[in-house]
Amino acid sequence: MLVAPVLLLLIFFLVLPIAVMGAYTFFTFVTAGVETSALTTANWHEFLTDSYYHGFLLKTLRVGAMTALLCGVLGYFPAYFIWATTFKHKWLLLLLLIVPFWISFTIRTFSWINILGEQGVINVALLKMGIINEPLPMLYNEGAVILGMLHFLLPYMILNVYVSLESIDRTLISAARSMGCTSAQAFREVTLPLSLPGLAAGLLLCFVLAAGSYVTPQLLGSGRDALFGNLIYDTIMGELNWPMGATLSIVLFVVLGFFAAVYTRYMGMSQIVKGLGG
Repeated sequence: MLVAPVLLLLIFFLVLPIAVMGAYTFFTFVTAGVETSALTTANWHEFLTDSYYHGFLLKTLRVGAMTALLCGVLGYFPAYFIWATTFKHKWLLLLLLIVPFWISFTIRTFSWINILGEQGVINVALLKMGIINEPLPMLYNEGAVILGMLHFLLPYMILNVYVSLESIDRTLISAARSMGCTSAQAFREVTLPLSLPGLAAGLLLCFVLAAGSYVTPQLLGSGRDALFGNLIYDTIMGELNWPMGATLSIVLFVVLGFFAAVYTRYMGMSQIVKGLGG
């Protein structure tokens, strides 16, 4: 009885919408904006046999993995610094890390256009200094998309790693030092292994959010840099093909859910929860 309200909310807001979308994948597409409830597997057959969709999915997974790995490499060091610093007001560093969340994600993404564009800050500065003769093509490519997602996802990685570091008993490091370990050895043998759960949680979170991204590729990428989320949007809003759009949505849900399930099997979800509540 105590958990019944929570179960009802989960069923109503999570299970039911997914079930309806799953059922919609078997509807028959007639023409733009028109479909019938006649059941068919044509949508699934089209996805499974058309390499066009496979290319989008593989590219999405590749970009998501690259973004997650870069977040891991770039995010570990700030997290370690915040954890190891002797600065009295450590809360201020965490506050500065959270401040970007107070600004609209869309506005933060748009800001990169003014930085990377032909008339952006970087190109204008380089032209005025005479380093380049014409603007560099830094915008509307895969690099710009990954950079925009790094800007968005890096705080999530730092928070997850920081929470994991905070759970380490510092006496273990002192014990390693007392047994003859240098600072680098103590980090390699004690700190790094014990912080891996937070790093793994950050990698999963960044990968899932990057692979499911729509806004960043839409604003900072070209047509060649569209990801699976953009394909879903174009299928539903451009072609008005709701059954196929539902099919693609379920595919992305299943693929990302698979990675989350693998992580949960071996690591558990508690670390991600702690990181988000960091």
